[in-house]
Amino acid sequence: MSRRSLLRALGAVPAGAALAGCGVPAAFVEPGDRAGHDSSDSDRSLHFANWPLYIDTDDEDESRRPTLDAFSRRTGISVTYTEEINDNDEFFGKISPALMNHQPTGRDLVVISDWMAARFVRLGWVQEMDRSRQPDVARYLDPQLRSPAFDRGRRHSVPWQSGITGIAYNRTELGREIRHTSDLWADDLRGRVTLLSGLDEAFALLMQGNGADITRWTADDFHGMCEQVERRVRSRHIRRFTGNDYIKDLANGDVLACQAYSGDVIQLQADNPDIRFVVPEEGAELWSESLMIPDLARHKRNAEALVDHYYDPEVAAELATWVNYVCPVPAAREILASAKDEETAALAEDPLIFPDGAMRERLAIARDITSAERTDFAKRWNSIVGL
Repeated sequence: MSRRSLLRALGAVPAGAALAGCGVPAAFVEPGDRAGHDSSDSDRSLHFANWPLYIDTDDEDESRRPTLDAFSRRTGISVTYTEEINDNDEFFGKISPALMNHQPTGRDLVVISDWMAARFVRLGWVQEMDRSRQPDVARYLDPQLRSPAFDRGRRHSVPWQSGITGIAYNRTELGREIRHTSDLWADDLRGRVTLLSGLDEAFALLMQGNGADITRWTADDFHGMCEQVERRVRSRHIRRFTGNDYIKDLANGDVLACQAYSGDVIQLQADNPDIRFVVPEEGAELWSESLMIPDLARHKRNAEALVDHYYDPEVAAELATWVNYVCPVPAAREILASAKDEETAALAEDPLIFPDGAMRERLAIARDITSAERTDFAKRWNSIVGL
């Protein structure tokens, strides 16, 4: 299951998600009603909900998580860690009844994708973090991730990991480099290309290929992109739309080029060095999945402390060696570069973990699809994809 999981078919979105998408006023929580009693001083614990396979584990005991264990030893705060988030909409449906009814979710810290995080911020379902308690976040957070459109100044969210949606391809089988999004539409790739099926995952890169500025894209940009994709579907140029199963298609040679996530390609390259990942000349989307503290969390200060722990460059470096996504703490690069282990030190030079300046110039964070836009846009996109 992709951490950048696909948007459900319009009719299959859970009731809570549909409510949020429509922006029903009754669901909004006023700022003064978001904080609950904080038991952090008397109860040294917290509940942290995350995605599967998204944290470091001990080689000999996968139930142990070294970076979390180090936090508990240092602070005396015990962490209940659950891998319960398999899909943004599914998780939204699980906790939205409590949030809409102004009740605790039972979770102090959650990790959700940007586009879903935007929904939580709009609804007032997450609390502002106290940056005075998070000196490492204030000092080390990647400048390019500091102020996304959905959360200016990152008051309500802090990236857990980041990544790039670009193009993966088999250099040997294709016989040439891919440098532009338009290269996907070359005649010899007919039937050998896949795109991501999720609207929120797919649209930005395709718009960038058409020259749009995704930080302020318009409805015309969206519909122009859809028309292009519709033509490619009719001509059978696009083989299919995928979730994370594009990995299998690319690995076994069913496709030669596809829309892909940077973190996945690092794993593929370990088995097949012919697999390449490219940020097109026109640009690619930089995204993140963010830590957020839900309304009425009972251990807010403990959660803030854990967030700051992961912005210590030493800790961020340890996590980066396991998850292989874009590290939101650039200072971790120096830690990895000084590692005695050659394989670990090599990660410091991987632009898919620490993008260089030239790559960063081509990366942008897309503005979110607003609640007013989502219903019509999702309907059109899902009709193209066949959801």
